[in-house]
Amino acid sequence: MTEERPAGTPVLRRMNRAAVLDAVRRRAPEPVRVAELVRLTELTRPTVAQAVEDLLAAGWLRQVAPEQATVGRPATRFSLNGRAAPVLALDVGPHTVTVGIADLAGERLATIRRPVGRRGARHLLEAVDEATGAALAAAGLTAGQIAAVTAATPGIVEVTTGRVLFAPSVPGWPEIDLAGRLRARFRCAVTVENDANLAALAAVHRRAGAGTLLAVQWGERLGAGVVIDGRLHRGAGQAGEIGFIRPTTALPDPATNLPDPAGDLPGPAGDLPGPAGDLPNLAGDLPGPASGLPDPAGDLPDPVGDGRGPLERAIGAEAIVDLARRRAEGRPESRLARVTDAAAVFSAAADGDPMAVAVVDRVAAVFAEAIAPAVLVLSPHAIVIGGGIARAGAVLLDAIARHLAGLVLTPPSVELSELAEGTVLTGAIQLALEEVWRDTLAGC
Repeated sequence: MTEERPAGTPVLRRMNRAAVLDAVRRRAPEPVRVAELVRLTELTRPTVAQAVEDLLAAGWLRQVAPEQATVGRPATRFSLNGRAAPVLALDVGPHTVTVGIADLAGERLATIRRPVGRRGARHLLEAVDEATGAALAAAGLTAGQIAAVTAATPGIVEVTTGRVLFAPSVPGWPEIDLAGRLRARFRCAVTVENDANLAALAAVHRRAGAGTLLAVQWGERLGAGVVIDGRLHRGAGQAGEIGFIRPTTALPDPATNLPDPAGDLPGPAGDLPGPAGDLPNLAGDLPGPASGLPDPAGDLPDPVGDGRGPLERAIGAEAIVDLARRRAEGRPESRLARVTDAAAVFSAAADGDPMAVAVVDRVAAVFAEAIAPAVLVLSPHAIVIGGGIARAGAVLLDAIARHLAGLVLTPPSVELSELAEGTVLTGAIQLALEEVWRDTLAGC
């Protein structure tokens, strides 16, 4: 039954406008007719027509050319005016800054990616400013036209203030008030959030149903976001920092063929060590048990000085390349002797190269063993892997699933994010749009 609501009272007119605008939003980017809005909102046709007129005048809607009808007069259609409230998102990383601008309907207006020339907070801020200016110019917008900003950053972020409390990958970053700088420039709502958390929000947004999700962001660094029943779980503020998990399985020295105690990991010239955890750390890059766990106050077991945690140093993208090269030492004919990035290692494994297959299998085994306790505690419905490693394909996915199956009670689905490196930026745009819609629908 159509709900009768008086259209003349200011409060009721505002409620009707919000209902109609929300209905148009849910159908975006497809335009809708008044008759459809009547059905979606359960308001009377005169009430919907008045709300549409108000929203057109306010700039939230635009009229779309009517469809060519076969019989009778074609119906006028309406859609969101995306430029009424565009949003800006930043993916701030130690080596790269990416800025995206999207309209109200989520359509991307500009994407700019800039490398960070030198390590440190000052150089990172320079890249943020340059990339932001270039994105605004590409979208044909000014800072004053941006309705909301979300910035993704590495490290631990204080939710209430947006201050970065701990970011070992960027020296001096916690001393920078990124949220304050962005608010001063854009004069709008600004949110600063951990990059892996935003990747998790993007991943859950693309999946049907809520459930529990462990979204892993895997590139040179490793982090994770935890979503439980559709809501981001932060814990005491450090949930998902899997890069600081200490692997109990030492990665093998590729020049040495050690026996595999488990007997199930084939190597090209001998078996690689299994997950017995009692092998020496021949690579010399994993801190031992006496090093202690990372201290958020700053006392990290960081012998290299790059701010990376033990798991990141063991199976991050650079570590995968290093392992592959060392595996091919003395064998210049191997494809692994020439690899420059992790993608080449996975490509060689997909083509059946036995050395590459063994390297990928060992990386998968270390990852599975590291993540298994979290799986046992959370019992997630799925593990979604984003970041550069998400382009690895089935060769890594299958190996992780196989190793994880032997370590947990109920293995979750293991998936690679189709967004890959764009996962964080997508999540940041989604969060900024949610901020705009929350304010818009409340004050419409």
